[in-house]
Amino acid sequence: MRGAVPLGALSAACGVAAAVLLPVLTTNQALLSWAFLVLLYTALAQSWNLLGGFGGQVNLGHAAFFGLGALATRMLWLGGAPVILALAAGTGAATAAGIVIGAPSLRLRGPYFAIGTLAIAEILRITTGNVLPDVSSLPAGDLARYALAPRYYLAVFAAVTITSAAWWLARSRFGHGLAAVREDEAAAEAIGVGAFRHKLGAFALSSGFAGMTGGIFAYYHVSFYPAFVFSPVWTFDPLVIVYLGGVGTVWGPLAGAAFFVVLQEVLSLQVGEPHLLVFGLLFLVVVIAAPGGLVEALRALCRPGARRPAEVGSPPPA
Repeated sequence: MRGAVPLGALSAACGVAAAVLLPVLTTNQALLSWAFLVLLYTALAQSWNLLGGFGGQVNLGHAAFFGLGALATRMLWLGGAPVILALAAGTGAATAAGIVIGAPSLRLRGPYFAIGTLAIAEILRITTGNVLPDVSSLPAGDLARYALAPRYYLAVFAAVTITSAAWWLARSRFGHGLAAVREDEAAAEAIGVGAFRHKLGAFALSSGFAGMTGGIFAYYHVSFYPAFVFSPVWTFDPLVIVYLGGVGTVWGPLAGAAFFVVLQEVLSLQVGEPHLLVFGLLFLVVVIAAPGGLVEALRALCRPGARRPAEVGSPPPA
């Protein structure tokens, strides 16, 4: 029917409205903290997905940009800058680092690119741990004024913004070019697609959004451990979430983040530290048995024979 609102757009609008209204509808801090984590993980996983899923470049140094954004935001905010300006500066610093690091590292192919980016993140983690204090806590005045709601709304903003960028990428000319590079770089170059330009653009976008997410994480925590924000966990958690939800899809990171946070909470309470082994086994099962992730599995259950979710390079739904 002409002029009708697409079901996907309506569902997305309802989801955003529910997220925005949650602090108004409840004062349960545990529920808000859980929702914050889902939104934060959605934003971080989606930022990895922009390059790793849509671009096919497996970045194992995502924690470097998360950490740079977190560190810059935290230092500027505690130095007296408004949190919005500090967050913008942290995002800009991570974007600039993405361009500087991406320019040489994207010349590498396959496992060499993955290992190179992982090495950069580890260098930053070790250097930060040696140079900066082990822990940074909020001053008494800031601690007395601490409120969860502003942090939560920043997480809503990040999740909506980065998911919107993924939706645009899946339908844009740039996204189609990126898909061509992902599928066959030599063939893409032969038809006039600038492979390096597309990969570097996706790298900068992914890095900047990772820095934004890191800045929100730094603003959220009362006690801040500078070396921890460069930990490999901020690379491998989003990678697992993306593959659980559906790599290269728009809604996969959201589905994967909700599943990941709930399962992590349940397993950590029931089995303790071995829950990491369970996640590793689950990751292998999903990659082998359901490579499309939760999004494709749910779609197949609801509508057998339906098309896969929109991906980069796929024509937008009518």
